[in-house]
Amino acid sequence: MDNDVYGHINNVTYYSYFDTVANHYLIHEGGLDIHTGEVIGLVVESKCAYRAPLAYPDRLRAGLRVDRLGNRSVTYGIAIFKEGEAQAAAHGHFVHVFVDRRTRRAVAMPDRLRDALAKLVVTPREQA
Repeated sequence: MDNDVYGHINNVTYYSYFDTVANHYLIHEGGLDIHTGEVIGLVVESKCAYRAPLAYPDRLRAGLRVDRLGNRSVTYGIAIFKEGEAQAAAHGHFVHVFVDRRTRRAVAMPDRLRDALAKLVVTPREQA
């Protein structure tokens, strides 16, 4: 994305990054079919804390973890880093609830998806 009028990546863009990071993992590791699958993930909550400005053409890296894994929902911890930096420029959380594509009612996530997410679960102590 291009820089905004203040010379940095606009705050709303980070939510797009969070969405991309989570969905990339769900699609490639969890087998989520976002186009025709019976189950889809809907974002019901998100938060972002900004720690340092980023600007185009900075190269970015993202970190993804699972802070809470339920049967129908997942809370991710996501961080965005400037390449080569140890401290996150922004971090936050993102909550997906999995629903039936047609009815939009919450359903249990498929086993493959849940198994993939379980690999990213961190304990509260690890989150600190």
